[in-house]
Amino acid sequence: MQRIAVFPGTFDPFTNGHKDIVEKGLLLFDEVIIAIGVNALKKSMFPLEKRMEWIRGVFSGEDRVRVSFYEGLTIDFCLENNAGFLLRGLRTIADFEYERQIAFVNSEMNRDVHSVFVMSDQRHSTVSSTIVRDIILHKGNYTRFIPPEVRVDEVKIG
Repeated sequence: MQRIAVFPGTFDPFTNGHKDIVEKGLLLFDEVIIAIGVNALKKSMFPLEKRMEWIRGVFSGEDRVRVSFYEGLTIDFCLENNAGFLLRGLRTIADFEYERQIAFVNSEMNRDVHSVFVMSDQRHSTVSSTIVRDIILHKGNYTRFIPPEVRVDEVKIG
């Protein structure tokens, strides 16, 4: 049986920290599905199609990475894709507390899907998509925080 993990998030934009977590996940799992959660109530800076394109570009040489999107509960997406694991990255103690709560709820909803936490590399532990978006909005140098395939200059902002 294949070990499939779902790495959920909005990835708005996809950062070097996200890439690091996926690469670590590939050491543990046969396949990692990068699943972009779509929330109609949440406005993203970058269009879903562009985020998917960028992430596919980051992992263009890796056939064990699949990029998809979903609406609704992450646990349901896992079941629909035969994924027995949720891959989550941890940067801080606050991340751990938040992710622990979600893991407990997911476990109550389905005990066959297990949360696996991976520590981010120290180089990426202070950077989030929110911070990168703020740097982009204020025309700062964001390039060291995102993979080169994530071409935010291709998208008109504001």
